[in-house]
Amino acid sequence: MSETYRPLVTVIIASYNHGPYIEESILSVLNQTYPNIELLVVDDGSKDDSVERIRRLQEQHGFDFRVQENRGLTHTLNEAIARSRGELIAPFGSDDIMMPDRLAIQVEYMRDKPEVGICAGNIELIDSQGNLFPEKRQRRDVPFRRLDFDDMFLERKPYPPAPTLLFRREALEKVGGFDPQIRLEDLLIELKVTHAGYFIDGLSVVMARYRKHATNSYKNHRFMIDNILRTYALFSDHPSYDEVRYRAINSMFIKVANRDRALARELLAQLPLKAWTRRTLRGLARLYFSPLEKH
Repeated sequence: MSETYRPLVTVIIASYNHGPYIEESILSVLNQTYPNIELLVVDDGSKDDSVERIRRLQEQHGFDFRVQENRGLTHTLNEAIARSRGELIAPFGSDDIMMPDRLAIQVEYMRDKPEVGICAGNIELIDSQGNLFPEKRQRRDVPFRRLDFDDMFLERKPYPPAPTLLFRREALEKVGGFDPQIRLEDLLIELKVTHAGYFIDGLSVVMARYRKHATNSYKNHRFMIDNILRTYALFSDHPSYDEVRYRAINSMFIKVANRDRALARELLAQLPLKAWTRRTLRGLARLYFSPLEKH
């Protein structure tokens, strides 16, 4: 990395009931090879021992730590961004792990590319104990891709994984930050930033380990589909809006068909016959002929 280009990077960790994982997450930021980092940690009303664990680390390392009543992730991120000083900003999950050279790679990549509003990378999947998932389920080998708004909205290229996002402050400010009304924050902010004319560049480098466990948001199917559909509705003037909406419903329908049959029937009712695909038919088979799956 150039000795003269070391912009301040603000890493924001919003912690909520991730006591077993929070220390490893914080340490992975403190152990970055990139030297110019501002770390802001906010506990958003945890009921477990997260605060005690974070305070012990804060006493040793001196990062900024605040405790608040539960306000939700998007509110917490916006408030932290408002008081941060970094030119580049990395929101980071309190249950995930940064690879040591992640920020150094991203900063160097973004230095001469003002058109890149977000830089991302690849991830490895780990379980609650930190063990790697089988190779076939990893996302470590996704090749480089540059995404514009249509790439994101139409899912033409692999999405950038949330644990690897590094934002240009200028891009965040241009789009007004995160939307407190949409709690699934990553999809909407990526669409807003690309809609404003920036690109998202996904590098073919493993930058984080994403932890899959019982409380991941993606396992709350009703939460996911509600927020995804509300996000897409903000761009309902796009000529492919109906196609995008129906694809999202079909995708969730097949996922929940033999897991949450009440939700599956609600989703099916939102699909006109013209929007049926092979996924719809597979979902119908699961809904009516497969045993209910416990999850």
